[in-house]
Amino acid sequence: MTFLLVLVFIVAAIGGGLVLFTVRTVRKVEAALPPAGRFVDVPGARLHVVERGQGPSVLLVHGLAGQLCHFTYGIVDQLAAEYRVVAVDRPGSGYSVRSPGASAGLGAQADVLAALIDTLQLGRPLVVGHSLGGALALALAQRHPQRVAGLALVAPLTHMVQSVSAAFKGLEINKPWLRTLVAWTLAVPTLIAKRDEVLGMVFGPEAVPLDYATRGGGLLGLRPSHFIAASTDLVAIPEDLPQMVQRYSKMQLPVSILFGRSDRILNPHEQGEALAAKLPGAQLTLVDGGHMLPITAPERTAQFIREAAVRALA
Repeated sequence: MTFLLVLVFIVAAIGGGLVLFTVRTVRKVEAALPPAGRFVDVPGARLHVVERGQGPSVLLVHGLAGQLCHFTYGIVDQLAAEYRVVAVDRPGSGYSVRSPGASAGLGAQADVLAALIDTLQLGRPLVVGHSLGGALALALAQRHPQRVAGLALVAPLTHMVQSVSAAFKGLEINKPWLRTLVAWTLAVPTLIAKRDEVLGMVFGPEAVPLDYATRGGGLLGLRPSHFIAASTDLVAIPEDLPQMVQRYSKMQLPVSILFGRSDRILNPHEQGEALAAKLPGAQLTLVDGGHMLPITAPERTAQFIREAAVRALA
């Protein structure tokens, strides 16, 4: 009995220490990187958005475990000279909050973005989606075609993958209680310890920018809410994506696709070429580079978006 009590005490002490470390880390991160934009309430979420420029509307949607800093890093300012640019933290990501009980499925998130388009009176924007944001952009176009002029997809997820990249394996947690427990105990120290390894997979073969932690928002990934949202997003993908694939051939809008030939997260053939083969009128562009083109190749990505906008907004 004494041994068991001691063991329980040790486990509780370790758990308490991990929670305290996480709380302190969150405070430091949020002090260093406060919200950069404003908040917009829509059904299902309170969204953090950054809006700049005037002209035709462009909506920027980030990927799994990301946030809008992936676009403000080098894309937003370039586009703001010609367009009204809105970058959004997806529900639960960055500083956006998903409403209690709201689904993380692609369809549900698409409905949230449709409400954002209406609330901000964006008309029919060009929707830019990176990685998982690409799948969300496709869901938005399928569910709300009247709200989308066209799509510019950067390294998009378009089909189910056989195996999740090792960079995101730790997010495969199906039980919400376990997801929360891990988020407040093991996630932060593990992410710190494996930072270089994980970012090497996500950015490779290109180098991780030295200012990614701050300017690119990388530190925000250390918040438990961010881990919970990313895990919830990942396990919800199968709810909608297989059915979406069956509807690609019926979509009728301009779609442009940009992929890095050396992408280590999503296969350009299985995701980019496969979508282009099924979606009438889709245009695929392959360039040298990896998965994080909005950060590693902002000029080329911005030019790709401009070209897509000419097709969609003419």
